[in-house]
Amino acid sequence: MIVAFSVSPMGTGESVGEAVAAAVRVVRESGLPNHTDAMFTSIEGEWDEVMDVVKRAVEAAGVGAGRVSLVLKADIRPGVTDGLTSKVATVERFLAD
Repeated sequence: MIVAFSVSPMGTGESVGEAVAAAVRVVRESGLPNHTDAMFTSIEGEWDEVMDVVKRAVEAAGVGAGRVSLVLKADIRPGVTDGLTSKVATVERFLAD
């Protein structure tokens, strides 16, 4: 499964970069395939391991905040691996035509 998520503390001021970095650090240290862009972090793996990482990332981003916002989208396709790169490669192949 691939999960794309965005997490942000609320009530801590306008800048959330430090809190988001704490969440991304959790994802990167998980060892699961991942990608971060300007809006979302995507992570790939089995349901339980991915959701555990998301939970820990939310907890990390929420340190010092009374509230945390989480936006999550999941692509659940049993038996599919390497979706983070293969889905992009498919789009790139069509763009090259």
